Amino acid sequence: MTGTAHTAETALHHAWGLLLGQSDTIADSITLTLFERDGDLWDRIGPEFRVDVRASTREHIRRGLRILAAHPDQGARPDHSTTTGDNAVELWRETGRRRARQGVPLELVLNAYNLGARILWEALVTKVSADPSAGVDDQVLLTAAREVWSTLDVQNTVLIDAYRRESARIQRQDLQREQAVLDSLIEGRGADPMFADEARTALQVGPDDDIACVVVVHDGTDTGDSLGPVEDRLDRLGITARWHVRSGVYYGLLSGALPSETGLVQIFEAHAPGRMGIAASLEGVAGFATAFQLAHRAAETVPRGEHRVVAVTDRLPEVLLAGSPQVAPRLLAETLGPILALPRAQAQMLLDTLAALLQHDGSPTHAAADLYCHRNTVIYRMKQIEQLTGRSLADPRDKMLLGLALMARARP
Repeated sequence: MTGTAHTAETALHHAWGLLLGQSDTIADSITLTLFERDGDLWDRIGPEFRVDVRASTREHIRRGLRILAAHPDQGARPDHSTTTGDNAVELWRETGRRRARQGVPLELVLNAYNLGARILWEALVTKVSADPSAGVDDQVLLTAAREVWSTLDVQNTVLIDAYRRESARIQRQDLQREQAVLDSLIEGRGADPMFADEARTALQVGPDDDIACVVVVHDGTDTGDSLGPVEDRLDRLGITARWHVRSGVYYGLLSGALPSETGLVQIFEAHAPGRMGIAASLEGVAGFATAFQLAHRAAETVPRGEHRVVAVTDRLPEVLLAGSPQVAPRLLAETLGPILALPRAQAQMLLDTLAALLQHDGSPTHAAADLYCHRNTVIYRMKQIEQLTGRSLADPRDKMLLGLALMARARP
């Protein structure tokens, strides 16, 4: 270093050294300005955080001035293996991590640093102007300005990196906790009042919130991206959605002031990524396991390959059959067995006729209109169906069994 450069550096250190005795006053001025400028935010955060910010700002200004004045850092270890600059960088990192944990917006943190740099520079100008004998000329002030803003750039870079790393770590932890809670709920732990309280806290579910389960049997499609537009609509409606995947089944817990199951179907139907089922939980968090089972069974009643949303309340007969798979073969054998034993074309004709008759409460006239054939033809086929099955379409119980049998046959 040349003699001129050394002299300029010494003058610069001298200038910043003039502020060492008032570092806490400068820091408190910064803190007060922050509190006045963003009063609503600080009021929400509370008095404890104000104390933390005041202490942190004092430490930042104290260490910053020691760096700028080339003054030994009293916080360094006796063996001097940690330099003043290293200590300051670690302070910036820790501040970034702490503010992320506290949930302070990054923009607000950076604004505080920018404000601190400006007030520190203004304090130097005020000090030099008030004391001409300090021997600090305009060139030194210009150099000091460049130095303080250069240091600010380094501070911001270090702080942003630490803040984002900590935010990502917290997000991973929160997501893991959230997914563990969802898994526990569908395993039935919501029936435990203590765990139910923990679950509501972890999932941010209000005590009076409605709860529903959405299940997607996606058959290999990318569910998350497809549901992006739905997420936006749910947000606008004030509905919170927590999603997870378990054994290849994508499911979500919906909470808030929910519409009916039919209303939820309308929200999802335009963006269904696969077969979807929706079930309201009649017992809130405690009943989520039941809602999951019902929504899953409802989704499985949709034929494979279809992208369709169904509500469990609209699929109760199908869900009953899905929940008792051993019943379906017996039901088919006891009702439609003789028809299914016929040649395929003849059997399909009679099954189509049976479906039309059940659709129109046994009316041959209305069924004939659907089948594009004569009423007498439908009456003839109806007699064949009754003779083969041993069931009467005039008997409510027989009609119920035949209808369930058709549903069982149509199951995916």
